[in-house]
Amino acid sequence: MQSDDSKALVKAAWAAFASRDPDRIAAFFTDDAEWRAPAGNATAVALDVTHHMVGAAAIAAFIATGMRRLFTDVSITFRGFHADGPIVVVEERMSARLPNGIAYANDYCFIFECGDGRIARVREYMDTLGGHQQVFAAGHPLRGDGGTSVG
Repeated sequence: MQSDDSKALVKAAWAAFASRDPDRIAAFFTDDAEWRAPAGNATAVALDVTHHMVGAAAIAAFIATGMRRLFTDVSITFRGFHADGPIVVVEERMSARLPNGIAYANDYCFIFECGDGRIARVREYMDTLGGHQQVFAAGHPLRGDGGTSVG
């Protein structure tokens, strides 16, 4: 894929992510797509899900409903979409509210590998320590069990 095509595909995918429509989201990924985030990241731990999703349906379900269990009032500030052929790097800051009312903000970098008009792989990077400190500052955010920062 050409850089402009890859960038347009990823931007369109982000618009689909915001729709929360799993069918619309899944259509942007190959059937065997992979999305890999750092092992043990706060989102995966809090939701008790894998950090390595495989398949368009699994990725779409997580984006459409899974992450919404942990993050509400989500706001994304894009800092850049950089493309080189089939590779697109997205820099962003996500701000949200956790179920326990605590504010969350973290910087992310996503590397999308595109081909034949769809996304085949995503590698996700973020401040994992900062994420854990925010998500677990008052205990488990979905259980309200109190506690201290994890890190």
